[in-house]
Amino acid sequence: MSQSENTPGPEDSTPASQPAALSVRGIDVAVVSSKPLTMRALVWRRYKRHVPAMISSAVLLILIFMAIFAPQVTGHCDPYANNLKHFRAPPGEGYPLGTDTLGRDVYCRLVYASRVSLSVGLVAVSISLLIGTILGVIAGYAGGPIDSFVMRLSDVVLSFPLLMIIIVIVSVVGPSVYNVMIVIGLLSWPAVARLVRGNVLSLREQDFIIAARAAGVPDRRIALRHILPNTMAEVVVAGTFGVAAAILIEAGLSFLGLGVQPPMASWGNMLIDAQSLTILESMPWLWVPPGLMIALAVLSINFVGDGLRDALDPRSLVD
Repeated sequence: MSQSENTPGPEDSTPASQPAALSVRGIDVAVVSSKPLTMRALVWRRYKRHVPAMISSAVLLILIFMAIFAPQVTGHCDPYANNLKHFRAPPGEGYPLGTDTLGRDVYCRLVYASRVSLSVGLVAVSISLLIGTILGVIAGYAGGPIDSFVMRLSDVVLSFPLLMIIIVIVSVVGPSVYNVMIVIGLLSWPAVARLVRGNVLSLREQDFIIAARAAGVPDRRIALRHILPNTMAEVVVAGTFGVAAAILIEAGLSFLGLGVQPPMASWGNMLIDAQSLTILESMPWLWVPPGLMIALAVLSINFVGDGLRDALDPRSLVD
């Protein structure tokens, strides 16, 4: 036997533990894997490839850390303490971002405001997701008159400009952080309900649902155990974008004086001073920091939503 027959060729040099691969339009696609990836690992691998989403995730973690540990981040300052001797003071020693019209530390209030603004987004979206998911599953699975009623109800809610109807309702019930959370949540469910309903209409015709019905599984169990889990990916993505929208709505309401009320700080009501042309031109430290925080949070959340949408898309290329 010749030595060339015993010498492994280039194609034999690949370790047996590595998967074979082929190239499709320049994309390496795994064909055989010694250890199949779980769905969670596959989603995480796809998500890591979305660079803006990864960067935005780090930014959001910093914002959340800042909100949770606000006393430690600010050195246990008082966001409500007035110092009229230093009102509208520019950034300097003792005040990294200056002071506002009442002499309050802008940096201190900015950090504590992150608690309020992020909480409004999370609570409002939680309410809308809960209502929208329940109504969407019921409408899509039950069909008939129930489906028609839920869809017509969502049409009525969607027929009004969201911000305008929120302003009217908040004006009637009174401006407060809790009212803002509840009103935004109660009026943001139609989009979620329509999304879930569409998925349920597709799922209920699948073979595993038909088999469950034929086996005599109760409708409630089918909806909770088989249909609802298969709609959660789209719900999570919709909720991510909903948080960004809720933060913007709260900022707009607070800027108009209909949202979070002083002395409680939110990024929106910190922009109230920007209504003055003098402040806009000569005192940027009063409105630039909260404006940048709103933009940073909303952009980061939207990029995370983009990454989740791509990672959870079943039509995307399998690794």
